[in-house]
Amino acid sequence: MKKYIYPLALLLATASLTQAQTKIFDGKTLKGWKRLAGTADYKVEDGAIVGTTVLNSGNTFLVTEKEYGDFILELDAKIESKLSNSGVQTRSHYNPAGHDGKGMVYGRQFEIDPSDRKWTGGIYDEGRRDWLYPLDLNAAAKDAFKVGEYNHIRIECIGNEMKTWVNGIPTADVVDTIDTKGFIALQVHAVSDEKQAGKKVYFKNFNLQTTNLKSKSFPKNVYVVNLQPNSITAAEKAAGWKLLYDGKTSAGWRGATLKTFPDHGWEVANGTMHVLPSAGKEESGGGDVVTDDNYSAFDLSFEFKLTPGANSGVKYFVTLSEVTTGSAIGLEYQVLDDKLHPDAKLGRGGDRTLASLYDLIKANKQERFVHPIGAWNIGRVVVYPNNHVEHYLNGVKVLEYERGSKAFKDLVAISKYTIWKNFGEAPQGHLLLQDHGNEVFFRSIKVKELK
Repeated sequence: MKKYIYPLALLLATASLTQAQTKIFDGKTLKGWKRLAGTADYKVEDGAIVGTTVLNSGNTFLVTEKEYGDFILELDAKIESKLSNSGVQTRSHYNPAGHDGKGMVYGRQFEIDPSDRKWTGGIYDEGRRDWLYPLDLNAAAKDAFKVGEYNHIRIECIGNEMKTWVNGIPTADVVDTIDTKGFIALQVHAVSDEKQAGKKVYFKNFNLQTTNLKSKSFPKNVYVVNLQPNSITAAEKAAGWKLLYDGKTSAGWRGATLKTFPDHGWEVANGTMHVLPSAGKEESGGGDVVTDDNYSAFDLSFEFKLTPGANSGVKYFVTLSEVTTGSAIGLEYQVLDDKLHPDAKLGRGGDRTLASLYDLIKANKQERFVHPIGAWNIGRVVVYPNNHVEHYLNGVKVLEYERGSKAFKDLVAISKYTIWKNFGEAPQGHLLLQDHGNEVFFRSIKVKELK
């Protein structure tokens, strides 16, 4: 019999690959796993872990007995119906006292969502912060997942970053500040409708790597949810993002009617640009502040935190050419406490509420995507080179319009802005943070110019 002598490099490479893979499912039993929280059933069938929904059970998880820090997990998953829902937990934890003593799993989840909104591959924070990366942020990936057939999933948790893929398509990217390790888990979602009972979700072909990890790059146009305050990653920088607030100084900003940053009414400290409370009226304190630079087509992201009853705004295409006694004029992403500030009930049909295009278009938002007063929210405005504009709140697109279109002009004509010729149609302008006399905090302000 002929003997084959393998090169040393090949043997070492094979040994390294074997070492990098950690077996978490033997294909035959649930050894190394345990069920937590709900009462849904998990079995092994034909080399796959199969979870089955149970009527009136809470979310049920099959979790690894071991915890993992940095890893790359690949597996195949199938879900039977658009009415079902599932997910894969990463670096997660268990609180036995949660949900009134029934037990609660919490942590970041790779979402499997085959509903009409198509958010599979998005990142959800189970039992804690809700959605971190709704797939509105990467609409091009919404059709990657196929209902009724196996889909290949890739999840990277390396350092403070979690990235996901569905069938080879990049889906979500979150940079977080918590959870350096935890268990991996499979979810069977709670159901309260008899039609959803007995539905199955399938998981197979697990490949977990915990060493020699090599991250895949994302396309530069995929938005990153970066929860590390006032920072951008190397990938964000390479994609063209830059910080407009460095977390320490007012560099790059000045008063809207000044040559320097206001010497009162604003506080730049503790990682925030902070509007100090004054009389609750426009320009009643230090006044609005604007960027030194002008922008035409851009992707603007910012975090804001409201105090009870507060009113502010983030404006764009601010030319400072209009004559006004109040705040500078521009298109405005409304920043408002909808429940306590009277402005929410003014205007037409809610077009002065949070995340709306102020006095022009109402933000279409669900209450669950509005973080409470005192918590940070993420706002985003995207102006494309073709003048298509989008507003987002906490990752969900809440409105869109065409700047300068007939529909836009018709809205301006019945708004408070009708007195300014060609309102909102300037080719470029400053970005503005509004002083409305109420206490509001801003941070993580970043922009990417679009060519």
